[in-house]
Amino acid sequence: MDETLLMTVKEAVSNEVFSVWFLIGAALVFWMQAGFAMVEAGFTRAKNTGNIIMKNLMDFCIGTVVFIAIGFSLLMGEDLVGFIGKPGFDLFTSYDNFDFSSFVFNLVFCATTATIVSGAMAERTKFLSYCIYSAVISALIYPIEAHWIWGGGWLAGLGFHDFAGSTAIHMVGGISALIGAKILGARIGKFTKDEKGKIVKVNAFPGHNIAIGALGVFILWFGWYGFNGAAATSLPQLGSIFLTTTVAPAVATVVCMIFTWIKYKKPDVSMCLNASLAGLVAITAPCDVTDVTGAICIGAVSGLLVVFGVWFLDYVLRIDDPVGAVAVHCMNGIWGTIAVGLFATPSAPGYSIADANGVQMAGLFYGGGFKLLGIQLLGFVTVAGWTAVTITIAFFIIKAIIGLRVSREEELTGLDSTEHGLPSAYAGFAMQPEYIEEGAVEPVVVTGEVPVAEAVEVKKMPAFTGDGHKYTKVEIICKEAKFETLKTAMMKLGITGMTVSHVLGCGVQKGKPEYYRGVQIEANLLPKIQVDIVVSAVPVRDVIETAKKVLYTGHIGDGKIFVYDVENVVKVRTGEEGFDALQDVE
Repeated sequence: MDETLLMTVKEAVSNEVFSVWFLIGAALVFWMQAGFAMVEAGFTRAKNTGNIIMKNLMDFCIGTVVFIAIGFSLLMGEDLVGFIGKPGFDLFTSYDNFDFSSFVFNLVFCATTATIVSGAMAERTKFLSYCIYSAVISALIYPIEAHWIWGGGWLAGLGFHDFAGSTAIHMVGGISALIGAKILGARIGKFTKDEKGKIVKVNAFPGHNIAIGALGVFILWFGWYGFNGAAATSLPQLGSIFLTTTVAPAVATVVCMIFTWIKYKKPDVSMCLNASLAGLVAITAPCDVTDVTGAICIGAVSGLLVVFGVWFLDYVLRIDDPVGAVAVHCMNGIWGTIAVGLFATPSAPGYSIADANGVQMAGLFYGGGFKLLGIQLLGFVTVAGWTAVTITIAFFIIKAIIGLRVSREEELTGLDSTEHGLPSAYAGFAMQPEYIEEGAVEPVVVTGEVPVAEAVEVKKMPAFTGDGHKYTKVEIICKEAKFETLKTAMMKLGITGMTVSHVLGCGVQKGKPEYYRGVQIEANLLPKIQVDIVVSAVPVRDVIETAKKVLYTGHIGDGKIFVYDVENVVKVRTGEEGFDALQDVE
């Protein structure tokens, strides 16, 4: 009797503990909103940061409102013919008997689906349009397909398995992002076209703050332990989920690092950050049913798939996805769905995959044959079809009524200012203006009633006769990091006086190429140092050769050297002119 009582107490305590963990997991998933916001903000340009933060805030808040109104009942309501949950208002009519934990848990997952779309459509989407389609995803698209999988719908009855959302959340968000980015069109300047309108070049838009993007990835990875683990019902199962959720993204990141190092000659930072997320997305569906070997294989494929996905969108589909949302969520959501049919093993703690007759099923590589794989493929096709049709209809309706895209002027200015009246998300910092269209710099138009040649009187001044010496000005433009090396080298030549200015440099030239996410980086406005030296006694050629030697790296942006004749030099303090004025600086 005592043993029975002890077991009952242990079971009750265990249930209470896992109920608390269930809500902690929901809180971790909510914290992932911060991660999505940081990744999207860091991978895009500074002029749109406020807009991105606002979108990530509002997709959760708007999602909460519509989830209360209809989304939750469509997802978890009484099943109607396996398709949707019965609409209802139990939250209001039966609050004392309501499953509060289930509501909160499903709400934070729903919000994740909507926020995925934001990244692919960043920097050119109307804020109002974003709010509308975010509400549509949270109210209808996600709840209905999620009901098929988690709410007792027809896919669940077949034995389809998606433990935490590779299909229901990430693939759905990724497909919506893909279609939205296609309908919306690329950012101005992303693709260069020839006179016939054919795309001949892909241009890179480096993210303005990779550190913030990396912080977002770490936040997401941390939150993913709740994302995948919150529904665990035993300690061994939870431990196994934590293990697979750690191994897959780690392997994906290592594989991506090696691959980009080989392909682009340097390990790509932003691509590796994407690879971490790709591994997490792919392991989300099979996290509870695979072992460490399966997690390693799933992660390895993810690390390559994310690089392929970014390239495929840029160079084949010609779709502009600023943050890699489609490569990370759509492609790896599909991969994670399929991976269940390949790597599901009954040796995993709490394994429970079974068909409609209750017969246990396993993955193809673990002796289960093709049955589970076929069911997973069916789930992928049907959920993808539902998402593609419904989101396409939603986008075209929004486009027809209020439009999806901001104006050209608004996009070039930045959405912080034009959509929110926010001069900058970084008060006190000067943002570099961007006037780019198809890779070209907009001309500055000067107008006036009187031509410049007539408005300014030109007077011929007598030339300086000189003192018999030749004076030469050497102007050196170089990287800020090279200034100390250049200064030391000039002093060794005997030059102790020089004028140093901070300038912005821009140019297009051949050199050792730099890559961002697989796309060669073109020149942009970059901070430089301008060093002006006037010499007479020191040979000009010595100055030039010394500067070339210390500044050369072979990379774009090493700098330029300009040489000018100087008529005269005057020292203000003493009044000395010519050769004498240079004696204490050469």
